[in-house]
Amino acid sequence: MNAAIAAKADGIAVSIIDPTAFNDPVERALSAGIPVVSYNADAPASSKNARMAYIGQDLYLSGFSMGQRIASLIPSGDVVGFIATPGSLNIQPRINGAKDAIKQSGPSINFTEVATGAAVNDELSRIEAYYLGHPNLKGMFAVDAGSTQGTGQIMEKYGLTAKGVHAGGYDLLPKTLQEIQAGNLDFTIDQQPYLQGFYPVMQLFLYKLSGGLMAPSDTNTGLLFVTKSNVGPYLSTQTRFEGSSSQQKVVSPS
Repeated sequence: MNAAIAAKADGIAVSIIDPTAFNDPVERALSAGIPVVSYNADAPASSKNARMAYIGQDLYLSGFSMGQRIASLIPSGDVVGFIATPGSLNIQPRINGAKDAIKQSGPSINFTEVATGAAVNDELSRIEAYYLGHPNLKGMFAVDAGSTQGTGQIMEKYGLTAKGVHAGGYDLLPKTLQEIQAGNLDFTIDQQPYLQGFYPVMQLFLYKLSGGLMAPSDTNTGLLFVTKSNVGPYLSTQTRFEGSSSQQKVVSPS
């Protein structure tokens, strides 16, 4: 952000993953006449960050929805929630929401939060180690892409679906989608990441084009549970909109 401000960028979109670290750079950018929006992660209201709008999923509510689904799948028992980097504002609100929903469902589910790390290989090994140390788990869920993929791989490796274990998580890594189709993951959550990149650029462009009259606005990119019943088009359609292709083309509805 400091480099962008010094270069007099026409606009800045930034993922605000820390409650207060971005406050000063955002203030300096705005003071320099540079519009700033956050995307994918946002500072809490209490931090009083001055960014003009947030574009992305409502992270807490998406986690709450996931927690409700967990409670519907698992009536009781031990459940683990994997998170790559605890405290990071792009994923911590999700697991907070999941915990609150599970708590509201009653005392029958014992939910434990476990950190896995930011590297995919580390995530996989930590997920496996946790399962081996807790073989009576009823559910394994994750709030980030790497941990979700790793959870699906461990479900597959140990045949846990057949043992009555449920699992799910976030994002659309190819392996995650394959694990859903194979029945090793109950679901993943699509947060429409393409829109989280596209909308900030368009809003900043229109702000500059209109002399500030077209002010950036908060935009919720939504939540869709991808399950075995609707994963087919994700696997069969090669498109840049879901990250499976870099080719620019019009995709016909399936």
